[in-house]
Amino acid sequence: MKQLLEAGVHFGHQTRRWNPKMQPFIFMDRNGIHIIDLQQTVTRLNEAYKFVEQLAANGETILFVGTKKQAQEAVAEEAKRCGMYYVNQRWLGGMLTNFQTIQSRIRYLRDLEARKERGDFERLPKKEVQRLQDDMTRLERILGGIKDMRRLPSALFIIDTRKERTAVLEARRLEIPIIALADTNCDPDEMDYPILANDDAIRAVRLLCAKIADAAVEGRRELEARQKDSEPKDIEGEAGEPSETPVPEVSEAELAAVPPALPAEEAESATPTPADSELVAEEAL
Repeated sequence: MKQLLEAGVHFGHQTRRWNPKMQPFIFMDRNGIHIIDLQQTVTRLNEAYKFVEQLAANGETILFVGTKKQAQEAVAEEAKRCGMYYVNQRWLGGMLTNFQTIQSRIRYLRDLEARKERGDFERLPKKEVQRLQDDMTRLERILGGIKDMRRLPSALFIIDTRKERTAVLEARRLEIPIIALADTNCDPDEMDYPILANDDAIRAVRLLCAKIADAAVEGRRELEARQKDSEPKDIEGEAGEPSETPVPEVSEAELAAVPPALPAEEAESATPTPADSELVAEEAL
């Protein structure tokens, strides 16, 4: 609670810019500013934390979305820290609903990077190199955060649902759960896991991004622990050699009960010859 207060999470928008659906989550208004009920913020944050942790523990992915200036740096840093994807510059229409087209642009970006790595650019005219370099820079800026995203994310974490209106509509159309900061001018019904908070203050945005990233990190640890436990046990010794099976001890009484071995000469005489075998067969008949 102290961290939330220090980060200014409780400050909402001006009372004239509010959404009436946020009424149950407003504690009071002070000097024309709505104050968010931080008790409910903590409750909702815990719910979102558990949801994200469970997703990550199941190997699912989360897309962090925040293109406003206050959120760009925090979104990129925290998404990278927890191994998730992010969009922090511009949301392209169809980024979810037209995912195959987006993937084709990502493949083009990868191809440009590979050509540059091989030195192909050195054999091209300067104007062509500049054009390809501009394409690569532009695509990296917009798509760099989802360059490794092979399938649709399992959930979206959005900083400002009003700013990221297109992302919200696409996610709802595809029934992808939305975790989002809900300021006093937002519609909480658009979110599956609303976190009641100021979405304009840099410190507030960074704090809550870090909490969601922490949940993802914790979930990934649980996943790695389960995968490690499910690996087959190594039956070899530390030096890479098969472990020796201990030889059971035999008591003196057990040794005494073992009949003595025949001498070599007696053993040979005791071995039945073919003639003896025929004689035994005739007697049996």
